[in-house]
Amino acid sequence: MSDLFVIDSRGGADDVAGPELVGAKAHGLMRLARLGLPVPPGFVLGTGLCAAVVAGSAAADRALRETLTAGIRWLEQATGAGFGSRRRPLLVSVRSGGAVSMPGMMETILDVGLTPVSRQGLIRATGNPRLAWDADRRLVQGFATTVHACPAEPFEQRMRQITVTAGGETAAPDSMALAQLAEQYRALFHSLTGAPFPADPMEQLVQAAAAVFRSSQSAKAAEYRRLQNIAQPPVTAVTVQAMVFGNAGGTSGAGVGFTRDPTTGENRLYLDFLFNAQGEDVVSGRRVGSDVARLPHVLPAVWAELERVRRCLETSFGDLQDFEFTVQEGRLFLLQTRPGKRTPWAAVQVAVDLVHDGIIDRAQALQRLASLDLDQVERCVADADKTQSVPLARAIAAGAGVAVGHAAFDVDRARALAASGVPVILVRQHTVTEDVAGFAIADGILTATGSQTSHAAVVARQLGKVCLVGCSGLRVDSASRQAVLEGTVLHEGDALSLDGLSGQVYAGCLRVRRERPDAALAEIARWRAEAAWSMSPS
Repeated sequence: MSDLFVIDSRGGADDVAGPELVGAKAHGLMRLARLGLPVPPGFVLGTGLCAAVVAGSAAADRALRETLTAGIRWLEQATGAGFGSRRRPLLVSVRSGGAVSMPGMMETILDVGLTPVSRQGLIRATGNPRLAWDADRRLVQGFATTVHACPAEPFEQRMRQITVTAGGETAAPDSMALAQLAEQYRALFHSLTGAPFPADPMEQLVQAAAAVFRSSQSAKAAEYRRLQNIAQPPVTAVTVQAMVFGNAGGTSGAGVGFTRDPTTGENRLYLDFLFNAQGEDVVSGRRVGSDVARLPHVLPAVWAELERVRRCLETSFGDLQDFEFTVQEGRLFLLQTRPGKRTPWAAVQVAVDLVHDGIIDRAQALQRLASLDLDQVERCVADADKTQSVPLARAIAAGAGVAVGHAAFDVDRARALAASGVPVILVRQHTVTEDVAGFAIADGILTATGSQTSHAAVVARQLGKVCLVGCSGLRVDSASRQAVLEGTVLHEGDALSLDGLSGQVYAGCLRVRRERPDAALAEIARWRAEAAWSMSPS
């Protein structure tokens, strides 16, 4: 079928199709497969199906089902597993992918194909009932929120009831608790949607793929396209891959990495990682990817492979890359790679360093920087009087610079303050990509949860915003229009300063000064002058 493409690192992959056909995500995965890097096998429904499926014609529905059936048949052969099988079940992820990367703006559903029958098969195949029940509850919640637009809060409230102790600590639930939770989720799904959760794995897949196609039309996707001046049609491809399980135990986990620091451009592996977790835990902004320090000690072979992958990605793609990965029982799998969103400061530094490293030439570097106003590349740093101020709290720095403004606890209030000419600090318990309109008008973002590579942090960084995440001492009460920051009450409209270099949060307005990457800018100016001289008439 013309709308079906495969991803197969065994050497049987399709020729690498362009992102306008298969989306940027699948295009990157196909290239990874061609490089022989560890990629779960999968198939892609091309962007050509998207508009028809969104329009909802009977012919499009038939084409969707036929293409998915053909893709699953191929994937079963590639994996030796059976979709919905009671012996060796195949579960799949269903992910979006536009022609231009739009982090977090469209949807993903994991663990599709899990039914009461295949759940028992997964337990028999892995000997891990906790994995099976955890996958079950994740699927039901993801399906409810993405396919049926149900609110996530009722599901999360039930999760908190079994994970948060009376003292406020978080405890990991055992398999029995997760089994009870999964059954509660199924009952909740029925009450919210008016129908039982689909027991047919193919029906799950069809509905999931259609919902992911429809997510290209969402308000947040439209706003992101507007902010980034993306002119491509509002369509997406759908990538279906065999699941790999970061939630399979203590030698498994999920992470997001950048091949260089996307804030400063420093040449180092920049990672978030969570043991015994799936990818959505890291990128959603609801958890802190705090296990990265343990990773090289617990899984040194995986860490060494990540360093090798980092070098391979930059050499092969010729740019700073943002990649997602899963570790299943000590084995690394790559799930995505794309050019990393970066601050203008980092863009300058990375371009210069890639030339020095022999990865790109000067002409390529100048072409990449052509859209930047180099005269405006600067960042704010706290002036010397910062030493006289006592920080209220410390967070994880996800965007460099200093932001000074007045606290707003939701996007509507941020808009109102900005409209009156007041600089804004958007303060949230956790950010979601639906907040993208607030990111655009805020000078800085502060969140209680989240990681430096979460989708929201990536978008904020690309927009050049100071962003601090994972501020554990922050509690936001939007209803009362106030927050508590390490015991200090913060009211809406109070002045606040965020130091994106140190991660510190201050009451009031810090004095700031501006600095520029003078050495890198001087080198770029020389390149431009030499290029102009070489093109001038002799």
